[in-house]
Amino acid sequence: MTGKLLAMSNLKRVLLTIITLVVVSLLGVSLVGSLGEPQIGDRLELYQTDLVLQATEYQPDAASGIDPSALRKNLLGENPLKSALEEYQATRKSTETSLEQFRSRLASQPASQAEEVRLAIQQQESLLDQLDLRIGLLQAKQNQVPAALETWKTLLDRPIQRADSKPIRDTATVLSNLWSDPPQLLPDAEANIQRNLEGWFRQQALTQLYTLQQRNEALVPLQAESQAIAEETLLKLGIVGALPTLGGIIGIILLITLGVRTWLRRNQPRDGTLAWNVPWTGETVWQVLIVGFFFSGQIALPVLLRLLGIDFSGFGGRAQAVTTLVYYLLMAGTALTVLYLSIRRFFPLPEDWFRLTGKRSGLLWGVGGYFAALPLMLIVSVMNQQIWQGQGGSNPLLKIVLEEGDPIALSLFFVTAAIAAPVFEEIMFRGFLLPSLTRYFPVWGAIALSSLIFATAHLSLSEIIPLSVLGAILGFVYTRSRGLLSCMLLHSLWNSVTMIGLFVLGSGID
Repeated sequence: MTGKLLAMSNLKRVLLTIITLVVVSLLGVSLVGSLGEPQIGDRLELYQTDLVLQATEYQPDAASGIDPSALRKNLLGENPLKSALEEYQATRKSTETSLEQFRSRLASQPASQAEEVRLAIQQQESLLDQLDLRIGLLQAKQNQVPAALETWKTLLDRPIQRADSKPIRDTATVLSNLWSDPPQLLPDAEANIQRNLEGWFRQQALTQLYTLQQRNEALVPLQAESQAIAEETLLKLGIVGALPTLGGIIGIILLITLGVRTWLRRNQPRDGTLAWNVPWTGETVWQVLIVGFFFSGQIALPVLLRLLGIDFSGFGGRAQAVTTLVYYLLMAGTALTVLYLSIRRFFPLPEDWFRLTGKRSGLLWGVGGYFAALPLMLIVSVMNQQIWQGQGGSNPLLKIVLEEGDPIALSLFFVTAAIAAPVFEEIMFRGFLLPSLTRYFPVWGAIALSSLIFATAHLSLSEIIPLSVLGAILGFVYTRSRGLLSCMLLHSLWNSVTMIGLFVLGSGID
């Protein structure tokens, strides 16, 4: 009997080893593949830049006694148009770099992956066209007309290789004629501008057109619309700018307070009292992570859905949102089932395992942890941008949310990111993984390793550093509060505020 059990145990380890090799190989491919993908950070900065540009059109009522120049300086900076031009030019430079990298990769890419690289090249080429169109307008509005004409000429001189190239070039032709000396008015200029430009850029192009046409009946309502949008935009800028700044200040105060308390208690041994009593071995941890999370959730489940022909991606944003939520719930359910089956023979578990409320206030530690995370994550994000220079991939859900306009779809995405993800990921990575690792590592080592695994599970190379830091903050909060509610709340607040910021930015570009 003992020999049979030993043979089964050895067979189990062999199967786990094989599955691990498959998982590691596929994870490696995914992470390396994300190296050439653009981050969403540059896109977010441009969306916020576009909000600033729209806000520059704000003109306070003369009766209010507000100095418009002082208002714009205090809220939008010394020279927002110059700053916007520099931001767009920096993004253009990084886009050119990415485009060259993709073109270099295409020559050495196997046929099976060449199509993916070609698609990335087309996306970068399209972005470059859009950037040149807007950079030219920014230059023209700063009286750099020769530079603007040269920018649009560069765009027009590029060969047309995609279906979306011609509309962009038609718009560049319209703009070149509007700012040429003497200006020329093409018959389809207004329709072209309305169709291919948006936000502040559309307003400026139409203003130039209506002024040249001497159409006051069109110019007056356009200016009124710009004023209304500018007023709304100032509020949006306050949401995405002022509130995080205030939260960051609160976070700095909390970090200083925590640092002082830690220093005052430096002679009191604490680490040993924070470790969990772990009844299982590393093989159980290995099994739950590899089989339950990585293999079942991220490999087997997608393959099964594909074999069943379940794919709603062609049915629009709502279906995609439903698919995302359902898939995440299936993945979470599968992983938690494997977790339960793996540890049920150890029931009843020792104290502190999977407790929702711990020894300290979950609300206090969750909210406080969120504020403390703000300044730390800001510093890490700035450093991370310098390292990756706009590459390394991002969570694809962020880009979808940024560009999605349907309220129902956005609500479903919000449920996925702000409720489903925090509950499942905190049970898996803080509730199970972190305490399990304290059997073999000191608490700080368990926090570090569990955070790195948590970050790697998101399959984006550029997000490993910031997500590891976020995971470490979550781990610190969990070890101190001893309750999952605190880190679930922190995680949910982080995702929720991020999503709300994306909603605000995405709603400000029409």
